[in-house]
Amino acid sequence: MRGVVAMILALGLAACETTANDGGTADYDALARAHADCAAKGGTLVLKDGGDAQYIQDYACKGK
Repeated sequence: MRGVVAMILALGLAACETTANDGGTADYDALARAHADCAAKGGTLVLKDGGDAQYIQDYACKGK
C-alpha cells in the first residue's frame, strides 16, 4: 500500500516539474532561464521601458 502511495506522489511531482509556461508569465523559472541565457551572451536581463514585470516578453537582454 505504501508503495502505491509513494508512486502516485512521485508521478504527481513529476507532472508539476514538466509543466510548461505557455502563458508568457515571468515566473521564477522563466526569469532564471532568461537570466542565464542572457548572461551566457555577456548581457544583463532588464525590463523594457514601459514593460510589465509579469510578462517574460517584456524583458530584454542588454549586451555589452
